Amino acid sequence: MSKRFINGMDFANMVYSAADVLKSQVETVNGLNVFPVPDGDTGTNMNMTLTSGVEMLRRKQSEHLGQNAEALSKGLLMGARGNSGVILSQLFRGFAKGAAGLEQMDVHQFAAALQSGVDMAYQAVVKPVEGTILTVSREAAKHAQQAAKRNAEMEAFMADVLDKAKEALANTPNQLPVLKQVGVVDSGGQGLVFVYEGFLAVLRNGASVPHQADFGRTNYSPIAVQIDEPVVSRAAQELQESAQAKLATEDIEFLYDMEFFIDIAERKVPGTTFDEEGFRTELAKDGDSILVIVDDEQVKVHVHSRKPGDVFNLAMKYGELNRFHIENMREQHRKIIDEPAKGAADSASPEAFVAETSDVEKKPFGLVAVAVGEGITEIFNSIGVDYVLSGGQTMNPSTEDILQAIEQVEAEHVFILPNNSNIILAAQQAKEVCETTEISVIPTKTIPQGMAAAIAFQESESAEVNEDLMIRATKLVRSGQITQSIRDTTIDEVEIHEGDYLAIVDGKITAAKADLMEAIQQLVAKMFEEGDEVMTILTGAQADEEATSQIIAHIETEYPDVELDVLEGGQPLYPYLFSVE
Repeated sequence: MSKRFINGMDFANMVYSAADVLKSQVETVNGLNVFPVPDGDTGTNMNMTLTSGVEMLRRKQSEHLGQNAEALSKGLLMGARGNSGVILSQLFRGFAKGAAGLEQMDVHQFAAALQSGVDMAYQAVVKPVEGTILTVSREAAKHAQQAAKRNAEMEAFMADVLDKAKEALANTPNQLPVLKQVGVVDSGGQGLVFVYEGFLAVLRNGASVPHQADFGRTNYSPIAVQIDEPVVSRAAQELQESAQAKLATEDIEFLYDMEFFIDIAERKVPGTTFDEEGFRTELAKDGDSILVIVDDEQVKVHVHSRKPGDVFNLAMKYGELNRFHIENMREQHRKIIDEPAKGAADSASPEAFVAETSDVEKKPFGLVAVAVGEGITEIFNSIGVDYVLSGGQTMNPSTEDILQAIEQVEAEHVFILPNNSNIILAAQQAKEVCETTEISVIPTKTIPQGMAAAIAFQESESAEVNEDLMIRATKLVRSGQITQSIRDTTIDEVEIHEGDYLAIVDGKITAAKADLMEAIQQLVAKMFEEGDEVMTILTGAQADEEATSQIIAHIETEYPDVELDVLEGGQPLYPYLFSVE
C-alpha cells in the first residue's frame, strides 16, 4: 500500500489496526508495570481509552482526514483512563490540531502532527518524567522530522518512525532507574509502540474498514453505548416517582447495581476455566438481579450486591475485568423521592419542563471522591462528600465518568479527590473540558489522604482557602497498604516473591513477607517512625477477622499511647489500608 498521501479512510484504518494490535497485547503491557501488585493496568487503560476513540471515530467517520482525527480525539478525551490513557488522548488531541483542515496528509504533515501531539502531552503533565511514554513519543516525533526528508513514501516513513520509537523504548531503563532495577521497559511506551505497529501494518499490507461484528458493542465503553438513550417523558417520570415513593430507601438491600465484563480469552487467568454455574451460585449468596452472559471470549455480568469488593474478587479469579458501571441505588432512590413532582398543569407544558430542569439552583460547593468499597463509600459520605465515584485500583474512571459525577453534584464549584495517583490526570482533564462548573483537583493519591482533605473542607471559606486547607491536610497523613505480589522481582533492594505480602508506605515497598503478620508489623513500625499518635485501619474485602484481632493486639501492646480506630472499608485487593497522623 505504498503511497505518498493518506486520506481519511487510510487514517481510520490505521486507527482500527492500532486498536486491534493494542487489544491483543494488553496483558503484555500490563505485565510491564513496575510494582508487582495485582492492579497493574497500563495496558487496560490504554486499550479502553483507544476503544472509546474508535467508537467515536466509527460514528463520525468520513473521507476527511482532519475530521476523522478530530472525532478520534474527542472519543479519546472523554474515554481517557489512567495516566497512560490521558497521555495517549493528549498525543492524539495535539495530532488532531495538526491535522485540522487537511483532507489528506503527506509525510511532512504527519510528522508535524506527531510533534503537535507531543507538545500537547507535555503541557498536560505537571512534572514530566523521562523514560516513559512521553519520552518515546517525543523521540519518535523528533525523528519523524528527519525521516520525512528521507522518505516521501508513507510506508517507509512510518517504518522509520517505528524503529526510532522502539529504540527510545529500549532506552527507557537507562532513563528511569526503577525500570532498570526491575529489568523491564516502560509499559506506556510499549503501548505506544504497539499503536505505531498497527499504523504500519495498514500502510504495509492494506486494510478494510472493520464491519460492526469486528468491533462489536461488547468491545466498547459503556459510556459510548449510553449516549443516545431516549429522554423519559414527564408523565413517565412522575409515575416512576409515585411508585418509588412507596418504597423505603433502607429497604433496598442489595444497593450496588453493578455491570462489568470478564475477559476469559486473551487475558484469561492461566489454568482457570470459567465455571458459569458456580459463579452464579457465588453471586447469589449476597446478591440478586443476576445476569451472566457467556461467550467464547467474554462474560458480561450484572448483579445487585451489598459487597462490590467481594464480587470483583470473585470475578478476578477468571480473567481481567473491564468496562465497569456501578450505581448506588439508594442514592438514586433518594434523589427520586426528594424531588417533589410539579402539578399536572405545569407538566403539560414543554416550556414549563424546560424551565424546571434548566433553573436548578446550585449550591456553592460540592465534593466528589473516587473510591471502591461499601464501607469507604459510607465513610466519605459521612464526612461530607456529595458523590463517591466507584473506582480506584484496577478500575480507573474515565474523564467522562468524572464529568458525569460532577454533574450529579449540582454545585457551582466542585472539589475532586482522585485518591489514586493514576486518576489525577483524568481529573485534571475533566477540569479542563468542563464548561459549566468551577473545579479544583486536590491531588490525593490515597484513600487516607482523600479522607483528610474532605475533613479539612470548610463550607464557610472561599474556594481558594479550601483548596489550600485540603492540600495541607493531605501532607499531614502517612498512608500504608498491604497487598500480595503477583510476580517475583526486586525493588529498592527488597526481594519479592510471588504471593508475598507487600508492605507499602507512601507508595514505596518497604517489606515483602510470606507471613501476613510479619509484613504488617514491619509496616506499622515504619509508619510510627515519626512518632505519630493516631492510626486508622480500613479492613478490606479479603481481611480476616482473626488477623484483624492480631493486628489490634499488636498495636495496643507495642504502641500503648496510640489512638487506634478500625473501620470496615470493603476495598478489593488490599486487605488492609493504614493511615497515621
